[in-house]
Amino acid sequence: MEPDLSPLDDYLDEAGLDGYLVDADSSDSTQRYLSGFDAPDPFVTLYAPETTALLVSALEYGRANRQSRADDVSRLADYDYRSLAAEHGPRAAKARVVAAWLDDLDVDGVATPERFPLGPADRLRERELTVMSETEDVVTEVRARKTTEEIEHIRAAQRANEAAMDAAADLLREAEIVEADGAGEGDGDSRSEGDGGDAGLDGGRVLSVDGDVLTSERVREEIEVTLLRHGCALDETIVACGADAADPHDRGSGALRPEEPIIVDIFPRSKETKYHADMTRTFVKGEPTDTLREWFDLTHEALDAAREAIEPGVTGAAVHDIVCDVYEDAGLPTLRSDPKSETGFIHSTGHGVGLDVHELPRLSPDGDELRPGHVVTVEPGLYDPDVGGVRIEDLVVVTEDGSENLTDQPVELRI
Repeated sequence: MEPDLSPLDDYLDEAGLDGYLVDADSSDSTQRYLSGFDAPDPFVTLYAPETTALLVSALEYGRANRQSRADDVSRLADYDYRSLAAEHGPRAAKARVVAAWLDDLDVDGVATPERFPLGPADRLRERELTVMSETEDVVTEVRARKTTEEIEHIRAAQRANEAAMDAAADLLREAEIVEADGAGEGDGDSRSEGDGGDAGLDGGRVLSVDGDVLTSERVREEIEVTLLRHGCALDETIVACGADAADPHDRGSGALRPEEPIIVDIFPRSKETKYHADMTRTFVKGEPTDTLREWFDLTHEALDAAREAIEPGVTGAAVHDIVCDVYEDAGLPTLRSDPKSETGFIHSTGHGVGLDVHELPRLSPDGDELRPGHVVTVEPGLYDPDVGGVRIEDLVVVTEDGSENLTDQPVELRI
């Protein structure tokens, strides 16, 4: 199913422009979305209401013809790039080639992403082309509404994510609670600091697997290996224990300890489709404190209330308010009740997920109306360095008559 790009057509018509131009490699999500092509080096895509055209190197020409969604694919060599580069230098030559290519496509004026490279934009203007930055998030808004195929890509990535979360939970279940002085004395080789062994030990009890201290780094390794086996990868993930878990974006490090919350937040990307998933669970090995139990139950309540509220026409702001209501009714601070609070609920409720792990729409104070095809996280949480942190996150798609939870993962605290 092809995306509905009619809002972009309307924007171009109202702006009096012929097309939308992207100059980037496919790690740029707008480039990937409009071209349908995956390439590690920058290439140029023109989207126009009548056609989508690519300008690529000779190296990518054959693959672009086979794999992209372009109606027309051209090579730099088709415009004598090498001779122009020898005479004018590579940057000026590229601008001349792009200008000639656009002229062949009968294009005089283009919109670009807001972060389009300044140098190429200026050089195209020197070639008497109109180049305007598109600042209304038109393409981002289009990307936010997922097709059936895109939703299936995200669902598949979430299945891989669940396998990784299971692997992390199994490792925590396997762990024993030992005195720090007795850890790192198993039959296997002791791991270096940061990978196990005596990492982060300062007395007290720790978790241990096969005689080695269980660390954030070791759990992350298990997560990453599992994701690779399921066709996904990620640059970072969060395994944060105790006070580290009180900072929502602290990746976590060192020894994991009993009776302290361990936040595991995994946001992988499919290596094949490039679509992301996102999920968080909070675990305690051993007996959680009364405060942690209360926080976990409140967060689970907030998660359920927010998920139930998601449907077409509801705003992201309204969903965020529901989560704030749960916490504030229990006497806990939120950024709504105290914009300067450093404890309690100190982030928004959720965000869109797709080719980017953070994209539109937002479940936040400025969140707009939700529409069918939007895929959003729902991730309430509570944080305090004296307690740690608790966060639970599911991934939800807005449907025509409500919503569907794309997450099929148990929610459990004590493990």
